[in-house]
Amino acid sequence: MSVGRDPGTGLVDGWVPKALARTGHLARAAELAYTVSDELEQGDELLELVKAAAGAADLCGAQALAESIPLRQLRDQALVALVPQWARAGERDEAVALVERIRYPHNWGRAWAMLAKAAADNGDTDEALRFAARAEAELSAFAVAGTEQVLALLAEVTVAIGDHDRAVALADRVEDITRSRHTTGWSQPRPLAMVLAREAAGGDLARLDAFLRPPPGLAAGDADTEGEWPHGETTDKDMAREEDVDEVGARLSSPGSPLNAWDLACVLDAVAETADHDVALALADRAETLLGTGAGLDHDILLRSVTLLLARHGHVERAMALADRLDPDLRVGRQAEIVGELARYSDTDVAEALAHSINDRGAQARALIEVARELARHGDPGRAEALAHRIDDRWAQGEALVAVVRELARQGDPGRAEALAHTIAYRATRARALAALAELSESSHARRLAAQVVVLDGWATVLPVLERVVPGSVAVVADQLMS
Repeated sequence: MSVGRDPGTGLVDGWVPKALARTGHLARAAELAYTVSDELEQGDELLELVKAAAGAADLCGAQALAESIPLRQLRDQALVALVPQWARAGERDEAVALVERIRYPHNWGRAWAMLAKAAADNGDTDEALRFAARAEAELSAFAVAGTEQVLALLAEVTVAIGDHDRAVALADRVEDITRSRHTTGWSQPRPLAMVLAREAAGGDLARLDAFLRPPPGLAAGDADTEGEWPHGETTDKDMAREEDVDEVGARLSSPGSPLNAWDLACVLDAVAETADHDVALALADRAETLLGTGAGLDHDILLRSVTLLLARHGHVERAMALADRLDPDLRVGRQAEIVGELARYSDTDVAEALAHSINDRGAQARALIEVARELARHGDPGRAEALAHRIDDRWAQGEALVAVVRELARQGDPGRAEALAHTIAYRATRARALAALAELSESSHARRLAAQVVVLDGWATVLPVLERVVPGSVAVVADQLMS
């Protein structure tokens, strides 16, 4: 503590209270939160502390704090968040009692649905069905905003318990509500996108194709038959389709459309980890067809999603061709992202060669950082280090070496890891490398490394390490910093 570094108000107001809650000092964290003068900000901070404590298995403390939140709506949100936590801990009766203490009716359907999801995850089919039925009953009794989100969650529950017909019926209701309300927004995936992603992950693209199909009123011979999305070869029918696709794009890109390019991007992102190769290519075909229409304001968002999806599945030439549609200043950044996806999920050798082919020096460096990180993560720190030293940008070289230091420590060579960390030029990057090493070191060595991190870059980098290495130290640091 004699270093005397100023942690900054953001660190004190944000990370420290949650760290206290995670490490068994919930009361101290709550004291800090209650010093916030704005009532809404205070409630948000308390809600985050409830979630942090619940995540650390302090459910009793989290519930007591939740019930003390002054603003009733935020108190309700905290209780809703705790419902599945109690259920997953095997305390079903406590979870049910908690749902029944939630004050506002518009939260009841969501709470019961979350309880149903927790029961399904625990393998309790009968309870999941019972809670799901209760959730639907609440939705029927109170028409509230967010109904489609709850229905989308219930569709997940019914899939988990094997009732696929019911899942389709619930998805239909989500679609109907979305069409009728013409909801917009892209701060998070909309329920319709969640439904489409779940169906696409299982290889069912029928509902998605219904949205992408040309609108009613076109000549019957002009519309695609379901599932026909050719890529590459052009025929007379495809030339007719090019005219129709403008109408499809206009419909999907209009302000009142229930599905837009951003929604389709959310679908691609959601299934990127789980979709098999054929489904991924089918989705890419559909995305490219929509991109061909201009895709409205969210064109670049969809372009990024389909480009990275293709790279992840090894179709690097096709991904690069899509990147070529961007302005030169944006293109090189996308090429670096393609290299990263290719290295992460497909082929580090091809990724490295592709990185060296990028003309822009900064983008090439970012791409090589990603390749080095993946080589280290795949257990080859020697090759990763050699690649890092071939990067001629000192900052980028240090970024690549952080991953090498971590992997050397994980493989049981802390001496070499520490020596390598000290070769990193930039202080902040060197501090992160030493912090990564501290996380994997025994306590006395970790404390010595943590002290070096503070000297190099202040408290922000070292506090997460202290939370893991010496949990009780977080409270001491908090008291010192705020005394």
